[in-house]
Amino acid sequence: MAKVKSNNSRLIAANIIKSVIAEGRSLDSALERGLPSTLSTQDRAFVQAMSYGVLRWYEKLNFLLEKLLRKPFRKKDSDLQALGLLGLYQIGYTRVKPHAAVSETVSATKKSGKSWAAATINAVLRNYLRNREELDQEAEKIPHIQTAHPLWLYDAIKDDWPEQQTEILSNNNLQAGMTLRVNSQKTTAQAYLESLEKQNIEASLHPFAREAICLQKAVEIDQLPDFQQGAVSVQDAAAQLAAQLLAPQEGERVLDACAAPGGKSCHLLEISPTISELVAVDCDAKRIEKIKENLNRLQLKATLITADAALTGDWWDKKPFNKILLDAPCSATGVIRRHPDIKWLRTKEDIDNLVIIQQALLEALWPLLAPGGRLLYATCSILKQENELQITRFLANHKDAAEHAIIADWGITRSHGRQIITGESGMDGFYYACLKKHCAT
Repeated sequence: MAKVKSNNSRLIAANIIKSVIAEGRSLDSALERGLPSTLSTQDRAFVQAMSYGVLRWYEKLNFLLEKLLRKPFRKKDSDLQALGLLGLYQIGYTRVKPHAAVSETVSATKKSGKSWAAATINAVLRNYLRNREELDQEAEKIPHIQTAHPLWLYDAIKDDWPEQQTEILSNNNLQAGMTLRVNSQKTTAQAYLESLEKQNIEASLHPFAREAICLQKAVEIDQLPDFQQGAVSVQDAAAQLAAQLLAPQEGERVLDACAAPGGKSCHLLEISPTISELVAVDCDAKRIEKIKENLNRLQLKATLITADAALTGDWWDKKPFNKILLDAPCSATGVIRRHPDIKWLRTKEDIDNLVIIQQALLEALWPLLAPGGRLLYATCSILKQENELQITRFLANHKDAAEHAIIADWGITRSHGRQIITGESGMDGFYYACLKKHCAT
């Protein structure tokens, strides 16, 4: 987009959307870079809602835009593509009045430094208003367009989850709720729930994650009682199950590989304060700082190491671990409702590469586990290739490994491990498998 300084909220949103679709930037990064500090709270909320909405429905919106254009915008005009998508989203998915959506988007185009395109954007949006029913029906005939998923991902979900595909695809397009993790070193879930009620914040206890509280409506963290004092953190209930499953005992040494931003590390320390040491490893120095910030706020201590967890020769002190959490890098296809840009940024080829990385981490970390110890493998993916098939391969190649069955009321029992389908009990899509190392004979 032309470098035009403006506090026009639609122009800002279009610039953020362009950063994702044309530059491959994550939505979180694009928002961090693209939201001016001068924007009002209301305008910031509007920009975020528009950015998330367009990327959530990108596949369908772009289909409609291409139908409405005589010829596609050039690559250098991806800012105009973003403005067109933004206008269509407002008309199709928001309570913005259609005439206001058209006029305000056209006005933003004029302020973009490409005023020559205002007539085109105006024609596209008005044409959609005139022919909306016909165009929408055309989109409905193509399942992956109607459900706003790239074809490769639609097919993968259909192949892996034929009975649950409708539920998964639908939940991927819903906004995720806000879930809290109560610090059991400070208070209890029930007591904190009562504190929220006093603040008129409606919430309920989660049925499966013991320290989890689900808010009926998201709030700013400064509205949460004693947040800065470490009473509570924000973390999805599915992610909270990791500490519950690993359940470190007194005196045990624990490794959290690929630990950033540290939510699971902190939870492990909250529920198991008598372990001998928790070592948190991550390859990103900036993300290690985030772990440090979380530890400090929660008044917890861990050994932090900046390193590639798979290169154990660079950081391991040869002292075995009793418990290992491998929250492996993955496609994040279970958290699309929180990060709709995943649908745009991920490719089928990425999955193949991630499977190789996951396999390398499993192979590298297994020797670090003490005999009789347990390794919990976790991903926020719903794809079998990254989950149960990965564990099947590992068990076939390691005779000293056995699956420790996860018995639970949540998730779906798989050939190995358990899979949480996106949206189950309000949770993100997650996979867990627990492996135990045989004792030496």
